[in-house]
Amino acid sequence: MKRIVSSLALAAALGMGAAAGPALAQTSGATLRNIQSAGAVKCGVSPSLAGFSQPDSAGTWTGLDVDLCRALAAAIFNDPNKVRYSPLSAKDRFTALQSGEVDVLSRVTTWTLQRDTALGLNFAGINYYDGQGFMVRKSLNVKTARELSGASVCVQTGTTTELNVADYFRTNSMRYEPVVFNTADETLKAYESGRCDVFTTDASGVYSQRLSLAKPDDHMVLPDIISKEPLGPVVRHGDDQWFDIVKWTHFAMVTAEELNITRGNLDQMLQSTNPEIRRVLGTEGNFGEALGLSRDWVVRIMRHVGNYGESFDRNLGAGSRLGIARGLNALWNKGGLQYAPPIR
Repeated sequence: MKRIVSSLALAAALGMGAAAGPALAQTSGATLRNIQSAGAVKCGVSPSLAGFSQPDSAGTWTGLDVDLCRALAAAIFNDPNKVRYSPLSAKDRFTALQSGEVDVLSRVTTWTLQRDTALGLNFAGINYYDGQGFMVRKSLNVKTARELSGASVCVQTGTTTELNVADYFRTNSMRYEPVVFNTADETLKAYESGRCDVFTTDASGVYSQRLSLAKPDDHMVLPDIISKEPLGPVVRHGDDQWFDIVKWTHFAMVTAEELNITRGNLDQMLQSTNPEIRRVLGTEGNFGEALGLSRDWVVRIMRHVGNYGESFDRNLGAGSRLGIARGLNALWNKGGLQYAPPIR
């Protein structure tokens, strides 16, 4: 066990499986200019994770993380379809961003100090507050994670999940056998085939992956949450304008929900006399200019994508197969943690 933990600690020091070299050199404004020249936002996403980023049979991507990419394209081009999606494994995601292969990583990525400092990256907000969970077969007859001592655990390498499992079992003086794979798909298939007793990842991912099993009712998600997993979009160090655009796109979607601005009532809201709504929608002031965007940048996002709550509901919440409660991802004034600085 000591050797396993030491190996995992070394993986963390090396950037969770990614090369931690210097980020691609850039200057403020360069990313936006490159995007405008290319005619699309290059967005790194999960290869296939229901609710966050998943292509259908026609190659159309949907999900909460995908909606952020679409919102960026809407703000810049007034067209949410001007996105080039790059499906990235956990191992390759940071290298792809550092090298300039993608402009933004919107891929269920946990914000940690090491990632925020040593890899030359900036986290641009938290679009999903999560925590690590466990899935087991009902036939295993366990009710909590504290009953998993001696179990074999399927886990994906290059993730915080791998380290959290080691910490959890060590802290609780429990034994376990890690069964490690490079991709989420390989990890899930190994669990389904019986190569391990337990499947673990972020709780949202556990619920998502359970639905893809041949017999989902034979499996259960344990109630335990063993970590903090603040997930959010990531950009390279060095271009403050692009950093601002990405984080304020997320903030705009949260603010719109708070002000009850939706895709359905947008035209009505454009006639509002409420000064806060007018500032957000650009009918008073020009806050888009500070970002290098148009006055109506939030209007574009609302018309094509909608607010944060609309995105959550259709991808993860009541309007989706997952049916995940808002919980911590509710607005701050409704008992959650989603909170945006004011647009003013």
